Formats: sequence, structure tokens, C-alpha cells
Amino acid sequence: MKLLIVYGTTEGQTRKICNYLRDKATGDGHQVTIVDATGPDVNPNSFDAAIIGASLHAEKYQNSVEHYVQEHRESLNKMPTGFLSVSLAAVHDDPQSQRELREISNNFLEKSGWSPTIVEQVAGALRYTKYNFFKKFIMRMIAQKSGGSTDTSKDTEYTDWNQVNGFLTNLEKEVAKE
Repeated sequence: MKLLIVYGTTEGQTRKICNYLRDKATGDGHQVTIVDATGPDVNPNSFDAAIIGASLHAEKYQNSVEHYVQEHRESLNKMPTGFLSVSLAAVHDDPQSQRELREISNNFLEKSGWSPTIVEQVAGALRYTKYNFFKKFIMRMIAQKSGGSTDTSKDTEYTDWNQVNGFLTNLEKEVAKE
């Protein structure tokens, strides 16, 4: 399988997840091209499948990802694709949080005209070491209210790597159906 991975990231966790997916897919024998959505445009037409990864901040994904998806929605809609939505809110298993995440993702997808084969909500990370003073203060308050790490001297990763593996496996199965 020729797999394209396009991602948008703010503090780097989505990049880390997408690099992990690249390494895993390569290990599974696939040819993988990975690009940051802010970089050169890569047309998905020559690929068998695509993964688009974006992180959610203040209920919004990166503009570069929105632009890429809107620009290539016709091609993306003709192949097996996966949308990887990365956020701290995905840490919470409660139905309300999950419903809100689905609504945000669905609004993004509806607006873009893209209908991915698989949509996965994946927990991100608290990247305190990358935050400025104000953001660190705000994120610490949010983490305190939600039971997350408040130790601002280090980053805390919440990503479930087994879930990420399952996401790739499910996409591989979709490609095999084609």
C-alpha cells in the first residue's frame, strides 16, 4: 500500500503520532510519505490511502489541515482515509466529552466536504515545556479541574498507542477490501 500521511501540529504531539504511524506502516511493508500540512502540497491521487492528523485547540483544527482537506477532498473521498483528531479532551471517557468531540469533528468534516472511512479521537499531551507563561497557566488550571497533571516542569503524554495501532490496522483492512 502507498500511504500518505498529512498532519497539522501545534506543540508536536500530532507529529509524534503521525511519525509513529509512518514507522509502523513502513514496518508492515507499506510505502509511506509523510508531510506537514504547512509544507509543500502533496497530491493524494498517487496513493492508495491517506491519513490526515490534526490537533484540536479551542475547538478548531489547524488552518493548514483545513485548507489541505478542502483542496483535495475529491481525491480523499475516492480512497480509504482516516482522520486522526488529537486532543486533551479525548482523555475523558465520559459521554458528554466524547459527544462534544464528535460534534467538533463532524462539523469540520461537513464544512470540508470530506467523508473519511475512519475517524479516531486520540488523546494528546500536555506540553508544558513548549507553552509560554500564559498558556502554561491556563493549561495548568484546566488540568487541575479535569484531574490531569499539574507539574509544569515536565510534559505528560496521554496518547494510547494501542488505540493508534488499532487505527492503522483498521485502515489497512479498509485498503484490503478495495
